[in-house]
Amino acid sequence: MTSTTIYTPDDEEVRLGLPLGRRLREFNYRHIGEYPESTPIWLNAKDAHGNAIGGIRGLVVMHWLRVEFLWVEEAFQRSGVGSMLLAEAEAQAGELGAKNVGVETFEWQAPDFYRKQGYTEVSRVDNYVGTYYLAFFRKVL
Repeated sequence: MTSTTIYTPDDEEVRLGLPLGRRLREFNYRHIGEYPESTPIWLNAKDAHGNAIGGIRGLVVMHWLRVEFLWVEEAFQRSGVGSMLLAEAEAQAGELGAKNVGVETFEWQAPDFYRKQGYTEVSRVDNYVGTYYLAFFRKVL
């Protein structure tokens, strides 16, 4: 039996990018075929004065856009900015081969917003933080 060591890689090892991600992809390819490398989608919105008022960050991987966050300054919420950011991210993701979009949102954040954008709640974890739930939403592109 060999000895196994668990450790945090140093900066050099991280910079060199040990081939662990590549090895995982090769394993996945045996089951689902090759998929493109992951591609980030980062979009911002500015007001008339050039101030950043919102943004979306996501990653297209395995034919999904995974929205990491979508945020709009409170004064600009319900003005269409969030819808525009999400629509543009979905369009770019579709051009990159994404077939679906997935996003997690807390109960106090934006579940109704995502429903209005055509998303369906597919899972929920009750009492994730205190009494609040965390929901996963999906939209087919």
